[in-house]
Amino acid sequence: MKIDFEDLYQRFFRDVYLFVLSMSKDPHIAEEITQETFFKALKEIKHFRGNCSVKSWLCQIAKNLYISYTRKKKAVHSDVLEEMPDSSNVEDICIQKGEALSVYKLLHCLEDPYKEVFTLRVLGDLSFKEIAEIFGKQESWARVTYHRARLKIQALISD
Repeated sequence: MKIDFEDLYQRFFRDVYLFVLSMSKDPHIAEEITQETFFKALKEIKHFRGNCSVKSWLCQIAKNLYISYTRKKKAVHSDVLEEMPDSSNVEDICIQKGEALSVYKLLHCLEDPYKEVFTLRVLGDLSFKEIAEIFGKQESWARVTYHRARLKIQALISD
């Protein structure tokens, strides 16, 4: 299977960058991890089996690189939860820029995998199928985990 890496880079750079940015909240870190992701993908392209989408494969590489990065930096965040207005639609809150910091703080309070699944779905704009591929789970698991994350966030908002 011949892959045009330049085309791959052009098609998926923005998606991978936004995915990493949704985790890191730092454009410089997101840029660095995204560059590393494509460098690693270029080196490992021969191992890509095609059993998931290229976007999912790249996001998995980016996720692993970001996890390694945070472990190296021992980045521990101790943000305090800010109050947010009540809302029945959590996704709309994420879109409103004025509420973004509060949402990040709420997300920080969630435990894994809820935090990551919600972030991938809402901020990373991945499908449930792509999220399931990243975690090596079924699509139904991704849907249920996302739904539970939404319920947990709504409970935090109402507190």
